[in-house]
Amino acid sequence: MNIYENIVKNKAKKKKQFAILVDPDKLNVKDLEKLVSVAEKSKTDYIFIGGSLITDNKLDECLRIINNQSKIPTVLFPGSVLQVSSKAKAILLLSVISGRNAEMLIGKHVIAAPLLKSSKLEIISTGYMLIESGKATSVSYMSNTTPIPSNKKDIAVCTAMAGEMLGMKMIFMDAGSGAKQAITEEMITAVSKSISIPLIIGGGIRTPEKALKNCKAGADIIVVGTAIEKKFSIISEISAAIHSA
Repeated sequence: MNIYENIVKNKAKKKKQFAILVDPDKLNVKDLEKLVSVAEKSKTDYIFIGGSLITDNKLDECLRIINNQSKIPTVLFPGSVLQVSSKAKAILLLSVISGRNAEMLIGKHVIAAPLLKSSKLEIISTGYMLIESGKATSVSYMSNTTPIPSNKKDIAVCTAMAGEMLGMKMIFMDAGSGAKQAITEEMITAVSKSISIPLIIGGGIRTPEKALKNCKAGADIIVVGTAIEKKFSIISEISAAIHSA
């Protein structure tokens, strides 16, 4: 069973899943090994790898360390066409459907297509929706897109529905790295009820309580990145909360 089939299967069972997001630039080898060990023991479902800007070319090395130490499936969460590696199991082929930047809707994908076609990566087309979080984030700057206002759930709903109608396999709503405010449960519920494909929620999730609320609101997968970078112990707490939903 591939990764996407597993996600759909768990959604049908109403079984919530947890992914940690690793930025190769932000962790040294020792810390990465410790992080992966904690993730493995905490029954983390997926490890997403990527960042808005990877400057030290550590992607392959990061994946090598993770794969040598863990059986958790690795999924690329690319910030650019340079963030592609055959050492991962799958890639979220992100189209920024919340913005109006053609390069992030299709332009960069055209450049990456030949490389992806020749790779063994499982390609999961994903409608990426950036939600306003109370502060400027790296992803909004790098993608040159304006986030959907946090109080405009109708816009989020219509955007998610359009993404599904266009053939996206999943919707990823993200407040961005280091978000000041997380996405509201009201918006998550509204979007979840409007689509039939899996819904991923990330950005600004710092506690097990918020993760659990998001699951109950309709999220199928919770992604946590910034909160775990300096406090690995929170991985087990958030994982337990999500899997209890």
